[in-house]
This record gives sequence, structure tokens and C-alpha cells, in this order.
Amino acid sequence: MTYGTRTDHYPAASKWLHWLIAACVLITAPVAIAMTRMAEGPSQDALYNFHKSLGVTIFVLMLLRLANRLIAGAPVADPGILPWQKTVSSIVHASLYVLLLAMPIVGYFANSLFGAPTLFVGLFDLPPIVAKNEPLATQFFTVHRWSGYLLIAIVLTHIAAALYHAFIRRDEVLKRMLPQAMGGY
Repeated sequence: MTYGTRTDHYPAASKWLHWLIAACVLITAPVAIAMTRMAEGPSQDALYNFHKSLGVTIFVLMLLRLANRLIAGAPVADPGILPWQKTVSSIVHASLYVLLLAMPIVGYFANSLFGAPTLFVGLFDLPPIVAKNEPLATQFFTVHRWSGYLLIAIVLTHIAAALYHAFIRRDEVLKRMLPQAMGGY
């Protein structure tokens, strides 16, 4: 899934979606950690609602990104990448797609089971999709939380690899995803 047939760079829409999703993920992870460690009250409720809104946003952006990927494709692998690196890269990218699509669904499902509202940016509530069942909600929240820890580890691996390509190998891998103003094509 990682490499395609394009001989140039990522299209502009692919870059925009990548960086918008990255920003949402880099915001929602610390929000998730903070909201579970603070005292109950209006501040915690606000963080939970913000986290849920980011989750919905990530899900919608990921659907757009998947459609864009299927339509616009991706560049071929950099010729200097070793076979084992291509394999690891493919696993990391596939894991990111799966987690970033599955986590919002699991979170929404858990939230519905818990009986809590899913407010989207203060505009409207998403309807619950299942009947209230708090014991089952606890299990789904646990899956959501541990998936989040896994996502953080994979995102850090992805960032480390991008920095490795930019500053150690000094190849074109990261540049293909950068906007033009940042040194991309």
C-alpha cells in the first residue's frame, strides 16, 4: 500500500490531507492523555468534547485521504531504499491507515455504549449507535486507549524515519510530502 506508480511527488491534495491529519493526531494524543488525568468537571468535559471532535475530524479526513490515495496514487519508492526498509515502511503506513480509521469508530462505539453524548465542535451531537452498556463500554474504551498508545509509537517511528531520511540519508523521501514552501516539489 505504501508505494505506487507515480514517478513524481505526492499530489497537493495528498500533502494537505497528510499534514491536516498529522496536526489533528499531534493535538489529540496529548489532549487524550491530559483529559484522563485531570479532575472531573467542566475543563475535563471540554477536553473530552474536543477529543471527540478531533476523532470525528480525523475519521472524515482519513476517508478523504483513502479516496485520494486510490484515485491519485503515490510515488514509487525512492531507489535508495533497501527491501527491508520498504517492508517496514509499508507496515507502518498500513498500520497508520488502519488505526486512524478504526480508532474513531471504536471510540464512537465506546462512547455510545457509555451513554455519553458525542458533540461535534459544539454544533451537533452524533446519535448513539448502540444501546447503553457501561461494562462493554469499559472494554471498548480499553481497546481505544491501547490502540492510542500503539498509534503514538507508530507515529513516533514514522517521524523518526522521516527525520532519518531528511538529515542522515539526505534523500528525497521527506521532500516528496513537504509543501513547496517547505522545500517540497
